Amino acid sequence: MSPRTTEPEEWVDRSVPPVAGIRVGIGGWTFAPWRNNFYPKGLVQRRELEYASRHLSAIEINGTYYGAQKPATYGKWRDETPPGFVFSAKAPTRIMQSRALEKTGPQIEDFVGGIVELGDRLGPLVWQFDKGQRLERAGFAAFVELLPKTWDGRPLRHVVDVRDPAFVDAWLIGLARQHGIATVFTDSEEHPSFADVTADFVYARLMRARAATPTGYPQAELAQWAARAHLWASGSEPDDLPKTVAGPAPDAAQRDVFIYFISAAKERNPAAAMALTRML
Repeated sequence: MSPRTTEPEEWVDRSVPPVAGIRVGIGGWTFAPWRNNFYPKGLVQRRELEYASRHLSAIEINGTYYGAQKPATYGKWRDETPPGFVFSAKAPTRIMQSRALEKTGPQIEDFVGGIVELGDRLGPLVWQFDKGQRLERAGFAAFVELLPKTWDGRPLRHVVDVRDPAFVDAWLIGLARQHGIATVFTDSEEHPSFADVTADFVYARLMRARAATPTGYPQAELAQWAARAHLWASGSEPDDLPKTVAGPAPDAAQRDVFIYFISAAKERNPAAAMALTRML
């Protein structure tokens, strides 16, 4: 039965566990066109997160990129989602756009200290450096040193999303591996696309959904992504994606994998995420 005709009592107690450590989701949960093809007819807007988190295993929060929320808001989101569900979250852009990245420690701590209110729903934190932003290696390395590995005893995971092609090189990959920080693999022509594995988890943003395809990506492409996800999760890596550094990734018995369908034909992204989850 399609999500449009599902009655609330049929999904309210659901959850979508990761498959072999692989989570698949979307960016955000408030998007008007989803009320036509994802959310059930008549579902009130305040319950959209509740519904989305019971049909997907993860959501990337984009709103925090424009400004951090109050801890009480994070707590509310935590309580509206089922056990096992995970949020990724973008850090506020004001931090990454600082002219002195090495001095952003207090801002980093302020953001992290609030968002940890998500508790066990907190997944990777994404630090996005946009194209056109001038980055300097010493300052960037100092910034990475500031990212806390734990908070109140809870391990934290970090992702750097560097969108300046000139800054994506062997030095960046080496720095990320040194600190166990993931880099973003982006399936897009708009941003650097490189699949070097740098941490004990993989973070991919798939940005080629097509409006004319009900599942966003054709079935054959979804099958390719399912195979790649299983390779990443098993500690291996696909050999058909571009890399910055030649040679194999660091050894790993297994990895967690986060795959998000983002942007492009956004109205198709929930269907794409659910279709890939079924394939997994």
